[in-house]
Amino acid sequence: MTPLAQIIAGRIRATGPISLADYMQICLLHPQHGYYSTRDPFGRAGDFTTAPEISQIFGEICGLALAQAWMDQGSPAPFTLAEIGPGRGTLMADMLRVIARVPGMADAAQLVLIEASPHLRQVQRDRLGDVTHLDHAADLPQQPLFLIANEFFDALPVRQYQRGDQGWAERMVGLGPDGLQFGLGPTVDLPRPGKIGDVVEDCPAAPAIIAAIAGRIARHGGAAIVIDYGGWNGYGDTFQALRNHRAEDPLAHPGQADLTAHVDFAPLAAAAIRSGAMSSRMGMQGPWLLALGAAQRAQKLLQAGDRGAPAALRRLTDGQEMGQLFKTLAIWPEGAPPVPGFDPLRLHADDA
Repeated sequence: MTPLAQIIAGRIRATGPISLADYMQICLLHPQHGYYSTRDPFGRAGDFTTAPEISQIFGEICGLALAQAWMDQGSPAPFTLAEIGPGRGTLMADMLRVIARVPGMADAAQLVLIEASPHLRQVQRDRLGDVTHLDHAADLPQQPLFLIANEFFDALPVRQYQRGDQGWAERMVGLGPDGLQFGLGPTVDLPRPGKIGDVVEDCPAAPAIIAAIAGRIARHGGAAIVIDYGGWNGYGDTFQALRNHRAEDPLAHPGQADLTAHVDFAPLAAAAIRSGAMSSRMGMQGPWLLALGAAQRAQKLLQAGDRGAPAALRRLTDGQEMGQLFKTLAIWPEGAPPVPGFDPLRLHADDA
């Protein structure tokens, strides 16, 4: 057992099985042994590679989209430029390079990063300089907000429910003869249809985070772009672990593997609309990047000597790579133009 597995086992012996959400929270953010608390998980030397680490194209397109939204809304100043879950700071660095070319935008921006990991906070300071760090989206300033969230929501803890003969029961993490194992708790009242064996996931924290972001955008202006892998009102067990760029049993090495689940974008859109903002339809990363000029940017990088640009573009946009797996969602104020590349979701607040 890993040191964290022993801690989790001790808790289960003392108080009984724990929810999958509690298991994820402990594994990712335990102060001494948590995955994000102890390491830099990104890139070839880590456990996974995110889009900003593949090519500067990704961050530049995100920066251009937020810059256009800023200009479309009258270039408000000052404003908060924020990233939630900023990793190494690579995405924000690429966005800032684009924003610096937009007259007046860099001077008006107040950079804020929302990051829970002390280790990653230091990595971000080393990359970006003296930045403001916050713990929660609810702490964001009450002013125009332009925000990016790339591969953040997939790491939030989820609860899982499985349909049985007697109804839905929550999947729990308990102890068996060989260590940690999954089991089912008592039945619960879950207002979702399903057949025997179906699994559904719920991310309790995600709608509240979106509500905090969308509330500021509705009141003060701004825009948010969310990019992650997932779907819309999905069913199925998507809980997974990555270690050394390979999938493994999520219970095998607590604290030493990245734990994620696919994002359900439907509750995010609904939370944004209930908060008074506009939400886009869910889109796909590949078509969105291409619509905003990713292919042209890759060609210019190739001409400048970046021989990896075509392969990076393919990885970001191809349907067999990240292009269809990763989905996109945008939020903006009512009455403002949509964020570039997004179409409004026609859903009334009373229906959200």
